[in-house]
Amino acid sequence: MSIVSMAPLPLRHVRRGKVREVYEVDPLHLLLVATDRVSAFDVVMKEAIPYKGAVLTQITAWWLRHFESEVRHHMVSADADEIVRLVPSLAGHRATLAGRAMLCRKTQVFPVECVIRGYISGSAWKEYQAHGTLAGEPLPAGMREADRFLRPIFSPATKAETGHDENITPAEVARRLGAGVATELERLSRHVYELGSALAAERGIIIADTKFEFGRDAAGNITLIDEVLTPDSSRFWPADRYEPGHTQPSFDKQPLRDYLDGERRAGRWNGDAPPPPLPPEVVTATSERYLDAFQRITGAPLTLEGLA
Repeated sequence: MSIVSMAPLPLRHVRRGKVREVYEVDPLHLLLVATDRVSAFDVVMKEAIPYKGAVLTQITAWWLRHFESEVRHHMVSADADEIVRLVPSLAGHRATLAGRAMLCRKTQVFPVECVIRGYISGSAWKEYQAHGTLAGEPLPAGMREADRFLRPIFSPATKAETGHDENITPAEVARRLGAGVATELERLSRHVYELGSALAAERGIIIADTKFEFGRDAAGNITLIDEVLTPDSSRFWPADRYEPGHTQPSFDKQPLRDYLDGERRAGRWNGDAPPPPLPPEVVTATSERYLDAFQRITGAPLTLEGLA
């Protein structure tokens, strides 16, 4: 069952993001449900990408279980049966929740994306090409696209529900949130990135960059929230094909981006909504990328029972 729009759940609907629907369970807990919606170039497609929501939820849950002895996180459960036991009002909605729902503790979210860049790519590469900087701060001269930084860079950004996030400096984070919070956000971001990168490297994957979100829980603790080291929040590159100097192949929605780029070059799409219809082969290829990323990271295929 592919999900673009959610059937109503017997909970208060809090927010609709690009991918997730957020519901309030009680004053201390939220339910996050990842749909199969997909966006590219800031436009949400009409078609669903099968299993995408389940991949994002379950790969996040897998990472959080690995990190929980070292990093406080917000997940209570990502198992539909357990969620239904904990929230009995959802008993008739297991099929909707299967694989794609996560019960979480509420936090007061910090209004920054905590981006860690191990390699120069994406918006960082575009700024570097134009100005030799990242968020206005100079970078070493002579870098090529996809070059590795000598030390990963903490490159925070503003949070944007629509459009692009804006790169800001760590000093700006300190100005907005206080020096103590800014230092801890950077420490935690670097720590999780280092843990994740080391494990991914064992599986033949380079995590070129990634973004984290954090909040403060009811006890005041800084807590890792939202999705973690997924193909949507990170650039996953196959290590055996890594070659700096150009754009790298990736385990994400690259088939979708490539198709849309072709439509723009051919003059059939101007880059605005509504997007062009996606051919079935593009939908299938994109879905397969997400499933491949899940299996490579976790070492096992996504259990598809109840999701098809």
